[in-house]
Amino acid sequence: MSTLGFDERRDEECTKLEERPHDRITFASISANRLTLADLMRLVYIGISHHKKWVLATHNLHSLYLFPRLQLFREYFAAAEWVYIDGMSLVALARLYGRQLNREHRVTFIDVTEPLMEASAKNGWRIFYVGSDAKTALKGITVLKERFPDLQIMTKSGYFNVERNGSENRAVLEAIALYQPHVLMVGMGMPRQELWIYDNFPDITANVILPCGAALEYVAGAVPTPPRWAGRLGLEWAFRLVSEPRRLARRYLVEPWAILGTLISDLAFKRRKQETN
Repeated sequence: MSTLGFDERRDEECTKLEERPHDRITFASISANRLTLADLMRLVYIGISHHKKWVLATHNLHSLYLFPRLQLFREYFAAAEWVYIDGMSLVALARLYGRQLNREHRVTFIDVTEPLMEASAKNGWRIFYVGSDAKTALKGITVLKERFPDLQIMTKSGYFNVERNGSENRAVLEAIALYQPHVLMVGMGMPRQELWIYDNFPDITANVILPCGAALEYVAGAVPTPPRWAGRLGLEWAFRLVSEPRRLARRYLVEPWAILGTLISDLAFKRRKQETN
């Protein structure tokens, strides 16, 4: 039985979320919707049942660092239909700016994966996952199908030449089009996955497009999964840093300092502005 109970929800209850104004909150030069995990899953349901073509983007501390540095990255977020927050550091930062966010508005792709697969198996949604290497993807699929036997999922390795008109890129798009997925998960790491989605959006065939980082690596056990208590306390970054120091040292130990100076200047400017008004 699905923990989300989509079959028990009235359609109008789900569409309330879609009809709600896109009241994105803005802080530290980025903007995001106040979305919980339940909201996110309702959006998946709406996107599929109403034949949408939505990008559900996510902001985290790494994207906060990249945002002012990559023009196409900014354009991707501007074009995304919905943006949710991944990271307690961003929740805390939003509060510092006076925005009303709490712990439930922090959603990670680790949180999303299991309920998404459960709902997909129950509702007959097809999932296509672009990312990981072929061996890891196969192991991840095996684990998921053992857990959800009715799950329909196909993968394509994320290690390919993403040149827009290249043969490898066309082959990936053709495989997606042939499978006709309801949900396309793109796990090629930030910002590669976001830029690939933005560059290929006109040719992508899916109702919901979800960048998801190392989601299948976690499922396959190729990357240790942070305990959920660490995520609730905002300490997931420390667990990941210990698990993957070479890949994540710069992201967690260097980038925040680059962000800090900008934030201090921004907050100081806002305070001066408030004092003069």
